[in-house]
Amino acid sequence: MMIQDSCKYLPDDILVKVDRAAMSLSLETRAPFLDKDLMEFAWTLPLKLKINKGNKKWILKELLHNYVPKGLVDRPKMGFAIPLDKWLRGPLRDWAENQISKTRLIQEGYLDQKQIRSAWTSHLASKSSSANRLWSILMFQAWLEHQAEYE
Repeated sequence: MMIQDSCKYLPDDILVKVDRAAMSLSLETRAPFLDKDLMEFAWTLPLKLKINKGNKKWILKELLHNYVPKGLVDRPKMGFAIPLDKWLRGPLRDWAENQISKTRLIQEGYLDQKQIRSAWTSHLASKSSSANRLWSILMFQAWLEHQAEYE
């Protein structure tokens, strides 16, 4: 799997995304752990130094504990998720409300307005986080609106 990650997943997926995101903002990025000498050294290490009792990147973390606070090294991975919940309750609220207004949903007739309005009301009251489901609906509604402009 490490070979697959190094030869396919990194160059064909992860690094492509990083490069595109950086280029879109005129940024130059570096991947220091992909240095040729470091990669060659890492491949010589026995697996027990890479994964120890289920702890991945074990030797790297042990080394980092000497230089970086333990809380930063041992924390769980975090994605780059956007604060969609907050945005839908804040700066995108009026736009979203327009996209899924009861009148519009009934007029278009594609979606069950009662379920959507219930999820929206619950989301606004912070009773549940339906942001991802609502986002899909909002994107469909925005697409419909865009299509109507061409008719």
